[in-house]
Amino acid sequence: MLIDSHCHLNFDKIQEDADGVMARAQEAGIGVMVNVCTKIPEFGPLLELTEKYDNVFCSVGTHPYYAHEEENYSLEDIIKIAQHPKVVAIGESGLDYFRNHAPAEAQKQSFRKHIAAARETGLPLIIHTRDAEQDTAAILKDEMAKGAFPALLHCFTASSWLAQQVLPLGLYISMSGVLTFKKSDDLRETVKDVPLDRLLVETDAPYLAPAPHRGKTNEPSFVRHTAEKLAEVKQLSFAQVESATTENFFRLFGKVPAAQFVGAG
Repeated sequence: MLIDSHCHLNFDKIQEDADGVMARAQEAGIGVMVNVCTKIPEFGPLLELTEKYDNVFCSVGTHPYYAHEEENYSLEDIIKIAQHPKVVAIGESGLDYFRNHAPAEAQKQSFRKHIAAARETGLPLIIHTRDAEQDTAAILKDEMAKGAFPALLHCFTASSWLAQQVLPLGLYISMSGVLTFKKSDDLRETVKDVPLDRLLVETDAPYLAPAPHRGKTNEPSFVRHTAEKLAEVKQLSFAQVESATTENFFRLFGKVPAAQFVGAG
């Protein structure tokens, strides 16, 4: 069984063929999917979709693109929503200075609020970071000193430096289809030094389809290609990577009922 630890099943490109996407995921042995929230005002429809499938769970949070638009949502609001049985993570939240859709200060404040929610609920924080390595590392170190919280860097494309900053803090790192791209030699070198017990796999569907599906709409079934590439890079068997990343997922996403799925894939 493989886990797609980060996808956006509610996005239009997935919903155009929702039944087909879910059928192909089952055929590919994808046991669990996490449907990740990017806008809290859209959480209702996201939860409704999530509840249609026993093996789909979700998060609650504000993507850094929208940090300035959702300042009215309080820490208490996020914590309250996170009590729902299907909500197994906080986020995605973090810093994105590549697009600069939101002012940096609004992003930082939102990031710290989501960290507080992860600390309070014990749910893992799904972190989005792009072109913001120094500030991401600084905030994580500062906040971890205030009290530990579980977290992962999703769709990791950053430097070896950032990986080495966050691993001692107990964070996990999730690999997406970017790992399969021809231009990703540096990323493949970085992941060689990441311990296997800290790695997860994801699609970030409908974006970033892995080779050999570049240019197509990404979907959870494609996470297998990322796992295959990860096995190649780590010089391990596919079975070892499949087992390790699934075990890591259930360790980090402790609210997902592992007993319901282990052995079912």
